[in-house]
Amino acid sequence: MKKLVFATNNQHKTEEIRLALSGQYEVLNLQDIGCDVDIPETADTFEGNASIKSKYVVENFKLDCFADDSGLEVEALNNEPGVYSARYSGGRDSLENIQLVLRKLEGKLNRKARFKTVISLMLNGENHIFEGVINGVIRTALSGSKGFGYDPIFQPEGYDVTFAEMDMAEKNKISHRAIALRKMIEFLSKS
Repeated sequence: MKKLVFATNNQHKTEEIRLALSGQYEVLNLQDIGCDVDIPETADTFEGNASIKSKYVVENFKLDCFADDSGLEVEALNNEPGVYSARYSGGRDSLENIQLVLRKLEGKLNRKARFKTVISLMLNGENHIFEGVINGVIRTALSGSKGFGYDPIFQPEGYDVTFAEMDMAEKNKISHRAIALRKMIEFLSKS
C-alpha cells in the first residue's frame, strides 16, 4: 500500500484521515516518520504555508505528503487575522486572540467572517491545492466550551450556535477543514 504523510503531529486529525483513506493509503504523520522539526510557516497565504510544509516532507523524507493551513478571516478587519490567526495577539493564546478580534470589532456593524483551510497535496512531484471555506459571523461575546481557537465567537451561516456550542461530530461535517479534506479524498480516490 502506498504511503502518504499528513504533515501534522495531531493524532486526532491523523486518525480521521486514516479512516477516510483506509484501504487506499497508509497514512503517516510527522511523528511516524521521525520528523521533529517545527517546519516554519513563513508565507503570507494559507496556500503558501501549506505548500511549505508538504514540500519540506517530500524533499527531506522522499514521501508523498499533504499539509494544511487554516485561519479566520474577518471582513471588517481586512480579512485579519488570516494567516496570523494562531498568533494574532503576539503569542499563541486563544483567549487573547479572541479578545483582540472582539476589541477591533467594537462598534462595527459588519461582523461577517469565514474560516478557511487550504490543503497542499504533493503527489508524484505535483502540488495539488484544495480549499474549504465556511461563512458565518463573529458574535459579540464568547459562547460554548467545545472546540478550540476562535470557535466560541464564530457562528456558521445557517446555525444559531457557535462552533464551540456544536457537537464535535456535527462541526466536523460542516467545517472548512472537512470541506477541503473531502475534496482531497475525492481526488485521491479517483487517481
